[in-house]
Amino acid sequence: MSHISARLTEAQVVTILTQYTRKKTSAKDAQAKLGLKRSRFFDLVREFKKDASSFAIALVADKRRPRISADTESHIKKELEKEQALVEDKTIAIRWYNYSAVRDVLKEKHNVEVSVPTIINRAKSLGYFIPRTERAKHERIVSTDFVGELVQHDSSHHRFSPFMDDKLYLITTLDDHSRLLLFADLFLEETTWHHIEALSHVFAMYGVPLKYYADQHSIFRYVKDRDQKRPRQEYTKFTDDVDPQWKAVLKRCGSDVIYALSPQAKGKIERPYRWLQDRLVRTAAKEKLTTLDELRDCLRHLVDMYNTRWVHSTTKEIPAVRFENALNGNCSLFKPLSVAAPGKDRDDLFCLSFKRTTDGYRSLSFDGILFRLPNARSYTETEIHLALDPKSGLVIVRFWQQGRFVEEHRIKSSQLKTVRF
Repeated sequence: MSHISARLTEAQVVTILTQYTRKKTSAKDAQAKLGLKRSRFFDLVREFKKDASSFAIALVADKRRPRISADTESHIKKELEKEQALVEDKTIAIRWYNYSAVRDVLKEKHNVEVSVPTIINRAKSLGYFIPRTERAKHERIVSTDFVGELVQHDSSHHRFSPFMDDKLYLITTLDDHSRLLLFADLFLEETTWHHIEALSHVFAMYGVPLKYYADQHSIFRYVKDRDQKRPRQEYTKFTDDVDPQWKAVLKRCGSDVIYALSPQAKGKIERPYRWLQDRLVRTAAKEKLTTLDELRDCLRHLVDMYNTRWVHSTTKEIPAVRFENALNGNCSLFKPLSVAAPGKDRDDLFCLSFKRTTDGYRSLSFDGILFRLPNARSYTETEIHLALDPKSGLVIVRFWQQGRFVEEHRIKSSQLKTVRF
C-alpha cells in the first residue's frame, strides 16, 4: 500500500478526520477513504485530536517509525553476517535464517531492542534472506487437562557445535499440558542408564506422572523380530512381553508408558527439540563453544528461557506459569515418589535389574564377576540391582532374594564386560 501522502493531500486528510471526530462519518468509512488499517487510522486520530491546527502527516509518520541509530544498524548487519555464515556452513544442520534469534542476541549482548519485522526488512535489503516455501498448516492442540497426566520423553543425535567433532545426544522430557521442559541434558553416548537418570531427576523434582509418551526405540520398547537378537532376549517372546530396563523402572515407580506410532505423533516434543537445537547450534557457532561443559551451560540457559520467558505458540502461556497455575488449581496428576518395601531405597528403584541363581556355595556369577554372598540362600533366584554412585563413580550392586535384602557390594564400572553406564 502506498503512503497516504502519495494518495491524498493534507487538506483532504484533515477534512476526513474532522468529519470523523465530529461524528459525521463512521470509523469504517473514514478508514476506507484514507486507505488505512485500523491501528494506523487511530494513530492519526490521536495526533489530530491533540492539536488539529498543527497536525501534519509527516510528523505522525516520524513518531510512528523512529529511526534506528547507526550503531544499531551496524549490530544488526554483523549478526546477520554471522547468520549467513551458519546457513552456508554445510557441516551443521542450519538451512534458514532465524531472525528471532538475532533479535534476542541484540537484546542480550548489545542491549538493543529491535522488532523482528525491522530485522527482516534489513535482511531483505542486505541480501540475508531465503524465501520459504509454504507448508501445510496443522492443528496444534493440548490433549491433557492436568500436569503429570502425560509426560513426553525423547532423544536426538546431533552435531551441536561446529567446533566439536563429536555428535551429542540431547535427552529431553516435556509435560504435555504445560509444555514445561522437565529435563534436558547432553551426553556423549546414549545409554539406558542416561534415560533412567532422566526419570530419577523428574520424579525427584516433580513427582511420578501418570504416563510417559515415548517412541519405539529399543531402550523404551521390546518389539518382536526387531529385538530378538539383543543379549538375553528370548526368541519366543512377543512385542511387549519383555520390559526393557527403562520401562521396568517406570513400573517400579508406579507409572507406565504409551508409544507413538509414528514420528509425526511426537510433534509436541519435536517442536521444543527444534527450538533447542537451533538456538544451541547457533550459540555454539557464534560463541565458539568447544566442550561438553560449555554446551551444557548454554543448554541450561536456553531451557530457562524456554520455560520462564517464552509464550508457547499453542497454549499462549509461559510454560512455567501454566505449570504453576495447574498446581495451584489442584490440576496435577503427579504423585510423590515412595519406597514402600522394607529395606529398599532409591538404588532399588532407579537401577538396572537382572536375575541369577545362587549355587551351592551361596555364590553367583554376573557379567564375568563372581560374587560370594554369605547371607544368601543356596539355589535361590536372586535379583541383582545395579546403580551408579555419582560421587565415587563406583557401581552399587544390591542383591535381593524373595523380597529380602541380602547384601550390597561396590565394584568399578570397568569390571563389567557388557553393562554400560
